[in-house]
Amino acid sequence: MKRFVVRFFVAFALAAGAFTAAAQACKDTAAYEPARKIIADLGRIETPNGVQASYKARINGIDQWVSVRGQDRDNPIILFVHGGPASPLTPTLWQFQRPLEEYFTMVTYDQRGAGKTFVANDEAKVADTVHIPNFVDDVIAMADDVRTRYGKRKLILMGHSWGTIIGMQAALKRPDLFHAYIGIGQVIDVRENERISFDYAMATAKRKGNAEAVREMEAIAPYPGNTPITRERIIAARKWAQYYGGLTAYRDESAYFHRAPLLSPEYTDAERCAVDAGNVFTLGRILPEFLAVDMSGVREFPIPVLMFMGRHDYTTPSEPTDAWLAQVKAPYKRGVWFEHASHMVPWEEPGKLLVSLVQYVRPLAVDAPGVTAK
Repeated sequence: MKRFVVRFFVAFALAAGAFTAAAQACKDTAAYEPARKIIADLGRIETPNGVQASYKARINGIDQWVSVRGQDRDNPIILFVHGGPASPLTPTLWQFQRPLEEYFTMVTYDQRGAGKTFVANDEAKVADTVHIPNFVDDVIAMADDVRTRYGKRKLILMGHSWGTIIGMQAALKRPDLFHAYIGIGQVIDVRENERISFDYAMATAKRKGNAEAVREMEAIAPYPGNTPITRERIIAARKWAQYYGGLTAYRDESAYFHRAPLLSPEYTDAERCAVDAGNVFTLGRILPEFLAVDMSGVREFPIPVLMFMGRHDYTTPSEPTDAWLAQVKAPYKRGVWFEHASHMVPWEEPGKLLVSLVQYVRPLAVDAPGVTAK
């Protein structure tokens, strides 16, 4: 039975093994530099109409770091809102994004309290702004800034995990900015997610005869129940759900993700260390608001909405998302199941992600030359 340390406390955040990886990332990692140079060379965009940019944008009073990559700037733009909270995509893009860049211009940014953005700002000035409405307004302001910079009427908005909470709310608040909204590992009802995840872990542990896991989970049962959901209870619940493939399908850990920053050419050692520091900075402040999130009452969606669902996801379980999608009214809606994925869909099934985006989403982006509405 493997031991691992739960690093991220929030229910849909990424857990097993991250503390160890982050601690290593804070050390001198010069030995990895030759590999980073190879990755940077492979990722260099040389096409005549391509774009490869990394810059700070002043968004809602703070500097937020932006990455823009694409082989043809005439392609539709996807604004990809990362998870966590404070788990930036930037140092992992090299693992999965290059094929997407042939069909879309991909824009990601480190949110307030995350990664490069955490380093770029005074903690004391940001601390009181770590609230969900501010993150939602950041998505909207970022979308507006990107539209202006790259001459687009609208963008495609895509969120992963925590990013689906603020992404969905941004789409509801400013639907005029977006062709469509895509949720990957969508959060609908946090408390229901907690229940499903815990029940899955408990049932699996009992079936496999894991007395240690059953004992630890029984200590917090019923979960979530009527007892306050503390960080300690979340740790105990999430530990075993993720051990049994609820984060990455068929795996009891996700070291490939947690260690990805070590090879990222986009981050310095200080910025790699900031992934961990920013996560600690953010989680304690956002946890109460996160626990109250419930989007199940949204009955109408103003723009096309697609949900990409991992069949084995027990970090943000897919069942509530599937049920929500079935009843919501929208101009266009589609659910896509990723049969061999859990929570980490872009990493686990990158081929199907690409095909799904090209087949179902790109036709909705009528700004693109030669692209017609579905």
